[in-house]
Amino acid sequence: MALALSPMITELLRELANGRDIEEFIVDLVAERLDTQRRVELYLRLHEDYLRAAEELYNKGDLAQAGEKYWGAVTALLNAIDESRGWEHYSHRDYDVIIGRLYKETKDKLILTNFSMVKRLQANFYHNFMDREEFEAHRETVFELIGKLREFLKNLNKT
Repeated sequence: MALALSPMITELLRELANGRDIEEFIVDLVAERLDTQRRVELYLRLHEDYLRAAEELYNKGDLAQAGEKYWGAVTALLNAIDESRGWEHYSHRDYDVIIGRLYKETKDKLILTNFSMVKRLQANFYHNFMDREEFEAHRETVFELIGKLREFLKNLNKT
């Protein structure tokens, strides 16, 4: 279901989002009213939606848009982990802090390097500097990082 908003409400949401994606901003507003478990579920569903959209865009050859959706898939998964831990996740800086915490817990350097490569995919959305070969190398790290984050979340939920 698509939601149609008046131009006035759309403009107000853009202003309040302060440069963030409007949908993500709305999700955060809704999440504030949910208990922790439902917020985790919300972010996991968003993760799947972003990943599915990324794959569709990738298959169509829209690499810039696909990179932005891969970024969304990773950050939604980080949000789920953060909610489970009670950490903040409201800015790009928070994601860097979270990745640092996960590295310190796991001592897995690939978490750091993979996240850096995922960030380059998001930068590519704004600057469109990657060719397909470079994009492919970065895309591989998305799936590697997602696997690590999913495993971390699974182990976290066991405790």
